[in-house]
Amino acid sequence: MRLAREKCRTRAGTAQQVANAVDPASIQALKDMGAHLQSLKRFQVSTELTGERVLADGQKLQHSATADLEVDRPNKLRARMFSARSEREIFYNGQMATLYTPAQRYYSTVAFTDTLAVLVTKLQEKYAVQVPLSDLFVWGTAAAPLDKIDSAMNAGQDFVGQDLCDHYAFRQGKIDWQVWITTGSKPLPRKIVITNRDDEARPQSVSLLDWNLKPTFTDAVFKFTPPKGATEVELRSLDKK
Repeated sequence: MRLAREKCRTRAGTAQQVANAVDPASIQALKDMGAHLQSLKRFQVSTELTGERVLADGQKLQHSATADLEVDRPNKLRARMFSARSEREIFYNGQMATLYTPAQRYYSTVAFTDTLAVLVTKLQEKYAVQVPLSDLFVWGTAAAPLDKIDSAMNAGQDFVGQDLCDHYAFRQGKIDWQVWITTGSKPLPRKIVITNRDDEARPQSVSLLDWNLKPTFTDAVFKFTPPKGATEVELRSLDKK
């Protein structure tokens, strides 16, 4: 019995070491995915998000949201986000970025002329505006946080819809995240799961991604025209007190 217990402890220790290791092939899979994402010039991607919030007594409640993005690299984007609580749209035509809230008919516009990777970072850092699926514009660039990954592993294969995917799991500080990437020479992320380990309840968010690599939209979708009755308001910077 003692020998059996020792074997169990040894196996558990080995599994822990593997879980905490950074597998180079898993990191390379992220690099390959990022390179492919950066090669996509014009595309549509939509996501269905299921998230969790935790009540004071530890009970978890789920909520859902959807987002649709039209993209023309390097500097055109339209994003629409919808949930039962809110709806908003982001327009970027390479010269101006506009945030619009249809329910209130408020819009804010700021001048901007950089790439989408820089746009999503600046909107978050300067205005606390989060672009859905913003990581899609960061992977494959120098800003991709590869050096911040504490552990990386290949968790096997699984289907997402009709697509066979390689499943990878990563640990980054207090965040665990998983990604399912389509197999083959055109790796696309099809599912992303994020777990917050900083909360003992470990709430998760699950995003399913659908891709259209042959879209038919025109550049008109990136131009914002204020609807009748809309009011322009200042997009206040976090730097302002």
